[in-house]
Amino acid sequence: MSLWIYAALFLIIATGSYFQTVTGFGLGMIVIGVSSGFDLVSVPFIANVVSIVTLVNSGVALHGKLHHLDRRIIGAVMLGLVPSSIAGVLLLDYLNDGFTRVLQLLLGIAIIYSGVQFAFRPTQLKHTSKPSSFVFSGLLSGLFGGLFGMAGPPVIFLFYRQPMPLVAIRSMLLLIFAASAAVRTLYIVGQGQQDSHSLGVALMAIPIVAIMTIVGRKYPPALPPAQLRRMAYSVLVIIGIGLLISAAMA
Repeated sequence: MSLWIYAALFLIIATGSYFQTVTGFGLGMIVIGVSSGFDLVSVPFIANVVSIVTLVNSGVALHGKLHHLDRRIIGAVMLGLVPSSIAGVLLLDYLNDGFTRVLQLLLGIAIIYSGVQFAFRPTQLKHTSKPSSFVFSGLLSGLFGGLFGMAGPPVIFLFYRQPMPLVAIRSMLLLIFAASAAVRTLYIVGQGQQDSHSLGVALMAIPIVAIMTIVGRKYPPALPPAQLRRMAYSVLVIIGIGLLISAAMA
């Protein structure tokens, strides 16, 4: 890779690290979406990098905030997410390209519809959702994460509607994505698909991720909760549009 590609990757990773620290999500979506959109590197390569740096981002961001975690809710999400993540990767080998594109189009449409609806009405639910809702959101997130490398939207929509403080929502999303990244990394290593180049790039990016995570913790955007929720949903709409474009051009 040329020097400018390295510089561009590290700039994108830095931006994604800050955004994920203040919202609880976005590192993988931003880095994979932008780098693949500009054809900087292959999706499998950058996905391997993201899995490793996500662990660093979550570890630094969660320092001193573990008391905000609701272990019952996290356990319910992981119950659906872990097996469906592996199932999604395996399913990708059996689906033909046409059917995969149809799924991607449907996912993009669902994300855009929900994002627009919630962006204009970023209200919280009156009561915490049932455990089955968290299991189901984890199931969908893992499945689409395995298929498209984009696990976030279902759990993000659900969590941002819960009657919880934003710091609790961010903390739980960070832990969930860290756990998902750990499962993916272990699976990739176990299959012998972790190449030395992506590992090297991830190791070089660790100081950048750590610094931008600390910046995000100390200097979050001065937005009220409703505005932060609206920003999160707006980003999801952009992601949904990107999915539609990607599926249409495939």
